[in-house]
Amino acid sequence: MKEELIVKSYEIAKERYAALGVDTDKVLEQMQNFHLSLHCWQADDVAGFEVQAGQLSGGIQATGNYPGKARNIDELRADIIKAKSMIPGTHRLNLHEIYGDFQGKVVDRDEVDTTHFQSWIEWGKENDMKLDFNTTCFGHPKSGNLSLSNPDKGIRDFWIEHSKRCRAIAEDMGKAQGDPCIMNVWVHDGSKDITVNRMKYRENLKNSLDEIFATEYKNMKDCIESKVFGIGLESYTVGSNEFYVAYGAQNNKMVTLDTGHFHPTESVADKVSSLLLYVPELMLHVSRPVRWDSDHVTIMDDPTLDLFSEIVRCDALDRVHYGLDYFDASINRIGAYVIGSRAAQKSMCRALLEPLAKLREYEANDMGFQRLALLEEAKALPWNAVYDMFCLKNGVPVGNDFIAEVEKYEAEVTSKR
Repeated sequence: MKEELIVKSYEIAKERYAALGVDTDKVLEQMQNFHLSLHCWQADDVAGFEVQAGQLSGGIQATGNYPGKARNIDELRADIIKAKSMIPGTHRLNLHEIYGDFQGKVVDRDEVDTTHFQSWIEWGKENDMKLDFNTTCFGHPKSGNLSLSNPDKGIRDFWIEHSKRCRAIAEDMGKAQGDPCIMNVWVHDGSKDITVNRMKYRENLKNSLDEIFATEYKNMKDCIESKVFGIGLESYTVGSNEFYVAYGAQNNKMVTLDTGHFHPTESVADKVSSLLLYVPELMLHVSRPVRWDSDHVTIMDDPTLDLFSEIVRCDALDRVHYGLDYFDASINRIGAYVIGSRAAQKSMCRALLEPLAKLREYEANDMGFQRLALLEEAKALPWNAVYDMFCLKNGVPVGNDFIAEVEKYEAEVTSKR
């Protein structure tokens, strides 16, 4: 797209928004400080680099067999860098423990330490990407249907040790990068059919978490993530939303909201204002559920727009962290990275451009017609011209120009794998 056209469109948009009290230059500055945590698992379908890798479990499924997935750590890193080159702004990288640099050695999950992630720490510094982290309690011979809530103390202790080591790794990552590493704990624990001892499993999970979080760290932040159900574990989920909200509120822990982990009729956006009254911060895992937690590529749909709008309306930009969490193996994986990342950015851009002061004025004065009218008219304002300018300022493809870039990388790199 020609630069002069982008600039001209932006100047028009700037005037339109100024008439409603919105400063688009300020929004561009805010967008520069909006950092996504890109999920490493989109490029290789959640395979990881363990020598003794197991099958996916716990409801984790990557569907599709599009050619060219990353087969090793070098290919994964190259794919992430390529995707990053088409996403404006500076961003983070979210790693699962199974993506350690194991150098061809068998390292069980209760033996992992920072040495297995030192090359990632160095890579992050070289590529201006700070790191976040996750435990990996699925896809392992000891995963089964229950991990941290398992009545078998030996299995439970194995996953407690794994989680403790992951926190220590996250602490070292945060210290090395001079910014807290956010570490997410999610377990798939549950049951396929009717469960009569729900309380016992949840008591086990609570006690395990208490032991895991016993050590205080300064350079990492814990977050805990719920789920409604997993495939093969449909009837009972130990770590339900109620469990983790209560645990987070009582223990001052960050709560993770995954947009695929709720009933299709629930509004994740509506949870933001309630949770922020009781927990210090929120972590988002943004994906797109299609009938269930299918982890389709994030798009600029109503639930995503509503979620980002609510964060802005809550004045919570400094209390929410933004991660992506999908793995689509049916289309070009690099293209999926770019589409989802830019969709999240566009949703935030539109949220920041909302004429919020005027809308709040209408609401405070019980002017319901005016509020609804302005909300509707705001949808048609030229927000896209502001996002295009954001791309231009960051030297990345504007509009659909990135499609050709993805096609070129596929022709030259991924198609030859």
